[in-house]
Amino acid sequence: MNRAELADFLRRGRARLAPSDVGLTPGSRRRTPGLRREEVAQLAGMSVDYYTRLEQSRGPRPSRQMLTALGRALRLTDVEQDHLFYLAGEEPPRHETASAHVRPGLLLILDRLHDSPAQVVNDCGEVLAQNTMAKALVGDVMSRPRRERNLARLFFLDPGARTLFPPEDFEGHARAHVAALRAVAAARPDDPEPTELVAELRAGSAEFARLWDEHEVSRRDRATKRFLHPVVGLLELDCEVMVSHQHHHLLVVHSARPGTDAYERLRLLRVVGLQDMSPSRS
Repeated sequence: MNRAELADFLRRGRARLAPSDVGLTPGSRRRTPGLRREEVAQLAGMSVDYYTRLEQSRGPRPSRQMLTALGRALRLTDVEQDHLFYLAGEEPPRHETASAHVRPGLLLILDRLHDSPAQVVNDCGEVLAQNTMAKALVGDVMSRPRRERNLARLFFLDPGARTLFPPEDFEGHARAHVAALRAVAAARPDDPEPTELVAELRAGSAEFARLWDEHEVSRRDRATKRFLHPVVGLLELDCEVMVSHQHHHLLVVHSARPGTDAYERLRLLRVVGLQDMSPSRS
């Protein structure tokens, strides 16, 4: 436990909040900005004396429950909450589940990428949102039932899901799906979503089971991917993955370098627009 750093972090967190930020009335005139110690103690459900000792670097180590209450009282972000736990000498709590709600800001970015295929997926591979170019490239996944929107499930259990990839690339895609899912399952062992998906894929795909047993682990990251589009032909695209840590969401963007055949074919794809495509696989 780093008492001095913890005390400083608490003082600074308290100073940046106004009473109105936490639903309190300002009350009498304040000599200094921020919340009073007794207000933080009230919000966290602890004694004023105990909180004062923490800010004075002389309190005992707070319990995990108390650290969570302090984080809530000080309106800490997930990253700041983790930092609070580290300063107290505790392992931060795991953020167990991935939300299906895509933040408005992320959707705005998605819509602005009008000339590049882009989609938002969660870290288990479920497609949560697509722009028009993504639908033109890999099909309108969002029109399918939710269960059929998971890229790993499609790749291993739906034979039609591989038709947009050259056969020589199948092994690489398979390994990438398995390694990324293993990383998620290890990070969130109590989350039923990755656990149940792994069990389903192990039971339904001998290929998945074989690769799973090899214990490769990685995250979804930038790469070069090739797509066999039935109208515009082969596209070799750069894949960039941007992470929104708050909800385990990934913004996956495909682009082509100017001057390449893929760049011209991607421009043609924008003109061609939506086709009756086979299931998405990214």
